[in-house]
Amino acid sequence: MKKIIIDQKKSGQRVDKFLKKEIFFDAEKITRGKIIRNIKLGNILVNSKKIKPSFILKENDVIDAEIKTPFFKIKLNKKIEFKIIFQNKDIIIIEKPAGLQVHPASATDQETNLKKTLVSGLLFQFPEIEGIGDEPEIRPGIVHRLDKDTSGMMVVARNQKTFKELKHKFKNREILKKYQAIVWGCPENQKGLIEKSLARSKDYKKQIIAGIKTKTKIYPAITEYEIIKKSLKFSLLEVIPKTGRTHQIRAHLFSIGCPIVGDKLYKNKKNKFFLENKNVKRHLLHAQKICFELFGKEYVFESSMPQDMKNFWDKNA
Repeated sequence: MKKIIIDQKKSGQRVDKFLKKEIFFDAEKITRGKIIRNIKLGNILVNSKKIKPSFILKENDVIDAEIKTPFFKIKLNKKIEFKIIFQNKDIIIIEKPAGLQVHPASATDQETNLKKTLVSGLLFQFPEIEGIGDEPEIRPGIVHRLDKDTSGMMVVARNQKTFKELKHKFKNREILKKYQAIVWGCPENQKGLIEKSLARSKDYKKQIIAGIKTKTKIYPAITEYEIIKKSLKFSLLEVIPKTGRTHQIRAHLFSIGCPIVGDKLYKNKKNKFFLENKNVKRHLLHAQKICFELFGKEYVFESSMPQDMKNFWDKNA
């Protein structure tokens, strides 16, 4: 248990960000995500009371902090289906199906979610990834993620050295990812670059295009796109995110008037109406290609368009 009394110099900070900077936590390589989960579990108290991660510290506040890890043990599940594209001693390349969540969202996820995510299936087939990563108790081996309803290519690290190297490459934009998206309407130009900073909405459920009055933290975001095919109502786009923000492609395409078909979060009135069509069960976005260099070797992996996207395009082209 760590007790910290806030002095005047330390006041005015969010409790989660303050604790991330404390030497006590840095020495144990505790991430902000772990701190947030411990706050939600009640392992970190301020003045003996449960608080939110956004709680602003005041002078003379007393923090009682205990970092407990792991929070739970992910359950192995041999029934989780995903396609293995490639594997060697360092990496696993998989194709994630739409509708499969990558890892539990938090330590407070329902018990059933501990055995119904991609990592449950990965751990069953590749037990050596247990303990790999910056938060292995919740996302072992996971270097990057896809939204639950986004299908496509993912790279998973099989050892800590590989995990650190891939994390570095993602951070420095050295890994190329290409997506296919079926959207409403058609962008004005054949090729384009969307450069619009993103921020969390007030309820934290989605990303918004940042403006002068935006109160949440703003992150620069860049997305490149090209029209591959188009019909009267829809377009098939190739999309390359130049940055890696949450929901970036979905929010950016929505911002130019071309929301992804089936997207329940980023939608206009037309898209909302179309969601009544039971044939569209998810947003039509697919991570089609991933390219990177690792330990002196070049890797390129591609997958074909999923059947539900093919069926939709054939029917509506």
